[in-house]
Amino acid sequence: VRNIASRLETQTRVFRADAPGWKWEVNVITSDELNAFCMPGGKIMVYSGLITQLDLTDAELANVLGHEIAHALREHVREQMSQAMVAQGVIDVGAAVFGLGNTSTSAAGAGYQALLATRFSRTDESEADRIGLELAARAGYDPRAGITLWQKMTSASKGGKPPEFLSSHPADASRVEQIQELLPIVMPLYVAAR
Repeated sequence: VRNIASRLETQTRVFRADAPGWKWEVNVITSDELNAFCMPGGKIMVYSGLITQLDLTDAELANVLGHEIAHALREHVREQMSQAMVAQGVIDVGAAVFGLGNTSTSAAGAGYQALLATRFSRTDESEADRIGLELAARAGYDPRAGITLWQKMTSASKGGKPPEFLSSHPADASRVEQIQELLPIVMPLYVAAR
């Protein structure tokens, strides 16, 4: 995991000149969960279940790690926190101006989460998919592995995911479609890196 991450980290300068000098940290958590996440500043956690249960190839894992690195590069966590704070402030002011009670304020907050926050999150996730795919290709990992990764994720979920409009992440099929559209752009980067 760390070897793959280090190859990806050297490619981050394409997106941020300062990023290769960050104190990147990648760790594996022993858990059956199929997940990975990134915290601000390039601290990345990968659950072992993602690797073992899906039997990921290095190229598939590079797509996962590239995606998480992209979240750090674009500071998505910080952005989402700022958006949530602004939304809560607007809701609180609106509640005070219109004399709304806690129930109305809670409903407005839930509405924001269900309708707007998930859309912002899906946008961030799609951006991280695009950047992660490019990072993987630039580091010499076959970007077509992004397709097999999401096919494996689809099989593992057995239809247990909410509809895309209710989810903070794009549907697996949407992710595969996006990768297929990006292949003509990233395949030359992969070929050049080999």
